[in-house]
Amino acid sequence: MPLSSVLQAAQASAGNFFPLLSIVLIFVIFYFFIIMPQNKKQKETEKMIAALKKGDKVITIGGIHGVVTSTKEKTVIVKVDDSTKIEFSRSAISSVVTDEKEKSKDKNSKVEKTAEAEKIEATDSNSEAAEEK
Repeated sequence: MPLSSVLQAAQASAGNFFPLLSIVLIFVIFYFFIIMPQNKKQKETEKMIAALKKGDKVITIGGIHGVVTSTKEKTVIVKVDDSTKIEFSRSAISSVVTDEKEKSKDKNSKVEKTAEAEKIEATDSNSEAAEEK
């Protein structure tokens, strides 16, 4: 008799384990597909807001386009028109606009830096080969 009661208890505990496992599995799926990407996007937004500087073209959450004229600890002053400046909270900035020209300049400078690094490496390897001879 004691053996059968142990087997029944094992079956009962295994039966309770699978619903718990499915709940844990659902939580893991939510974490990887919802919570983790949201946290990553929030960190990127915070980094973008912290990096605001004078001259950046920005768009506010209200859709106002302008250029940052000065920054303060918690606010940013945005020039909207020739004579219109508006002070916004940093959290009201939704994005920083980058021009296509700036992107191409950044890409070109990266290519130039890479080419310079390759030239330096080639020169270093040539000088090492000459030293070995």
